[in-house]
Amino acid sequence: MTDQTQSSTASAAKARIPVAVLTAADESLPPGLEEIQDSAELVHARDADSLRGALRKAQVLLVTDFRTRLLEQYWSEAQEISWVHATSAGVDAMLFPALRDSDIPLTNAKGIFDRPIAEFVLGQILAFAKDMPRSWHLQQQRRWQHRETERIEGRRVLVVGAGSIGRQIARLLRAVGMLVQGVARKPRQSDPDFDRVHGQDQLLHVLPDAEFVVLATPLTADTRGLIGHEALKAMRRDARLINIARGPVVQTAALLDALRGGWIAGAALDVFEEEPLPSHHPLYSLSNVLLSAHMAGDVIGWREALSAQFIDNFRRWQRGEPLANQVDKQLGYVASS
Repeated sequence: MTDQTQSSTASAAKARIPVAVLTAADESLPPGLEEIQDSAELVHARDADSLRGALRKAQVLLVTDFRTRLLEQYWSEAQEISWVHATSAGVDAMLFPALRDSDIPLTNAKGIFDRPIAEFVLGQILAFAKDMPRSWHLQQQRRWQHRETERIEGRRVLVVGAGSIGRQIARLLRAVGMLVQGVARKPRQSDPDFDRVHGQDQLLHVLPDAEFVVLATPLTADTRGLIGHEALKAMRRDARLINIARGPVVQTAALLDALRGGWIAGAALDVFEEEPLPSHHPLYSLSNVLLSAHMAGDVIGWREALSAQFIDNFRRWQRGEPLANQVDKQLGYVASS
């Protein structure tokens, strides 16, 4: 190798931008990031020691572990970070004061999970209406038991959280003939995807009309514990609650009281206050509950889609262009334009 070639190689390596990638301890680097290895030096962090080292030199931080508290713990090590991206729709774990109150932009994965989550919600509604769990149990018992099931056309749905995920849910449910209203931080006089959008302060007044209540709101100070005893008692006794938002939006103890006491007919839960849900948890034993492992939006190819979204934003950042999906860190989500 000539001196000129060595110099060119060294210059190219020097030009690569340090990008820290924070994952869960048992996860590898997200697939697809090799596309930017010519311009990004990817530093994998999955524990305290590796994160501290990565933060000291990184200019960009990519976070795939949406539950992590390590970032807050070691944020003081970040001296060069100029942009943080989360591969999740919810960014509650990253809104600790030091990052929230800084001028460092935070972006998220808005758009990737919207349609898959909407399909998941429709599936849960159909599972309840068509009594799918009981059919499965009867099949396991080799029993033939004819039953009548419910129609979903014309049924009333309240979607709490009228952002991009809530909007996709509303579109899909209206397409199959359901009547869909929404709840947002502020009411909207008209909306193309909801029959009506109420302000969050009206939640207790609109809950009694809904046969299905779908939680699609981000976790913020205003929504933490939003669904407790008062809200659950305001719901119809034949209503079903579906939570694909964040676990702490629902007070688990209150939900257990509601399910055991017949205040509501059932619940489909994809998220929980404690994750993973312990095997001894009483929710597992309730026959009117459908449980899934925080997977509502995780369809085949989702990891590659998240990497492609980050790479697109990385190219924007390199060119000095506005970043897509920039979170309003005071609100806790990407505000609608």
